[in-house]
Amino acid sequence: MSRRTPRLFAAALAVGALLLGGCAEKTSNDTPAVGGSSAAAAFPVSVGKLTLDKRPEKIVSLSPSATEMLFAIGAGKQVTAVDDNSNYPAEAPKSDLSGFQPNAEAIAGKSPDLVVLSNDTNKIVDQLTTLKIPVLLTPAAATLDDTYQQLTDLGKLTGHPAEADAVTKKMKDDIAALTKDLPQRAKKLTYYHELGPELYSATSKTFIGSIYALAGLENIADPADADGKNGGYPQLSQEVIVKANPDFVFLADTKCCKQTPETVKARSGWAGVTAVKNNQIVGLDDDIASRWGPRVVDLLKAIVDATAKVPA
Repeated sequence: MSRRTPRLFAAALAVGALLLGGCAEKTSNDTPAVGGSSAAAAFPVSVGKLTLDKRPEKIVSLSPSATEMLFAIGAGKQVTAVDDNSNYPAEAPKSDLSGFQPNAEAIAGKSPDLVVLSNDTNKIVDQLTTLKIPVLLTPAAATLDDTYQQLTDLGKLTGHPAEADAVTKKMKDDIAALTKDLPQRAKKLTYYHELGPELYSATSKTFIGSIYALAGLENIADPADADGKNGGYPQLSQEVIVKANPDFVFLADTKCCKQTPETVKARSGWAGVTAVKNNQIVGLDDDIASRWGPRVVDLLKAIVDATAKVPA
């Protein structure tokens, strides 16, 4: 799968987070979950200023995270096209539509009755609204609560409120189970999360960082963006990483950039890093590590499983 550079990835997430407060059609924090199977047919429904008079049957998703959410809540059969980066689940109807450079004419050509986006590049929301195409903006989540809210909103708009509630409950239960018996350590284990071999990382103030925090880890990238000028995604130097001496290195660039524990071990000057000496370099699935859908539970499990091997 073609993948944008870590710099663009970081920028996309940062812009997405800013959009949490920027669009009238964004997910709404005041929309309660709708319970009960009878509610599935209760249309019209509204999320924020977006109202759908009937259940959408031709949904176009231009966000890999939204695509995963839609299928997870049972709305997959209503999805008729997804963007070129939506590769999960396998049955998602992948197209050549772009979520990074969305084209209103190409989207309209799919005759959608709902379009789900994660950012408003090229003022695409206004363009689609002018064409009378309903749009829901689901920006990059800053917290797990944002993920839960997006699932709730998508469930309501697609006629699957009960299923969305069930997915959210399972996520919360799974996360609670993964974190309830974490060992009490006198000193937190430290980690470096790598977005790309250019050494871009993510701080604790990002969504990714918040998942590591659930596992009780300390982020060596935090000092590099203490003032927040890098939006939570600073570029570190080899010297900074080696000096910080992280207990773990987590690679979110295994697909895009072919990074492995072996390539890290071969890096000049890294031989003395604790993560390298103790074989605590963990390859992650790039996609899971860069999305905020239900599979964040899988990311947390990978982190917890890796760190559990270190004696308290």
